[in-house]
Amino acid sequence: MGNFAGKGITMARAKQKQINFLDTEVKRLRTKALEVYRRLLQTHGERPLKPRREPMHELISTMLSHRTTQQNEATAFEQMWQHFGSWEAIRDAPVAELAETIAPSNFAEAKAPNIKKTLQRIIEERGEASIDFLAGLPVEEGLAWLMSLPGVGIKTASLVLLFCFAKPILPVDTHVHRVSQRVGLIGPKVTPEAAHGLLLTLLPADPYVLFNFHVSLLKHGQKICIWGTPRCQQCPLTDLCDWYQNNRAVSEK
Repeated sequence: MGNFAGKGITMARAKQKQINFLDTEVKRLRTKALEVYRRLLQTHGERPLKPRREPMHELISTMLSHRTTQQNEATAFEQMWQHFGSWEAIRDAPVAELAETIAPSNFAEAKAPNIKKTLQRIIEERGEASIDFLAGLPVEEGLAWLMSLPGVGIKTASLVLLFCFAKPILPVDTHVHRVSQRVGLIGPKVTPEAAHGLLLTLLPADPYVLFNFHVSLLKHGQKICIWGTPRCQQCPLTDLCDWYQNNRAVSEK
């Protein structure tokens, strides 16, 4: 009996030690995330959180934005809207015709049927081409509803909720993911999908902060912490950055 009791106490102490370590690590990462946020705001500036376009436009444009450039996305949307002129006409368009108009966005043959199905679902369920009702839903419900639409994943859903409705949620695109990983806010094996939840736990549940964190890391990934060889000589985060300390700092000593 004594051996069992002793093992129980040892296991309880080990578990508590692990909990204490995790608490300390989360606090360290939260402090680091806020410092990254502070410095990147100084570097790239901050923006007011206000919708850049109406919610339906944001949703469909973000679906077009997958695996393409911002310019290609904008061109594809403009061509689509000029050609069809309404959400209902886009819903009713032949897939091949829609795919041809959104071709600049790349992978149009996959995006066109998803856009058509998404518009059909919204109009059938809501009675109109509008997702404004999401403003009144809790963030978890809004996220689940959006992610139930064809071709809409967590990044698109999070972006629509934050950008259009100022919900406390963080979209993680390829730039936000890369910068967060290199700096060391998330581990090297964390996927973009998993990063949404992990990064959210490190930041205040303040839509303004989450919006500017997203925009600042996106700009940093586009201009400085680029794919391939990052421009570390221009970066204000080198003393905080795991990638820099492991790959550049040693060679520069």
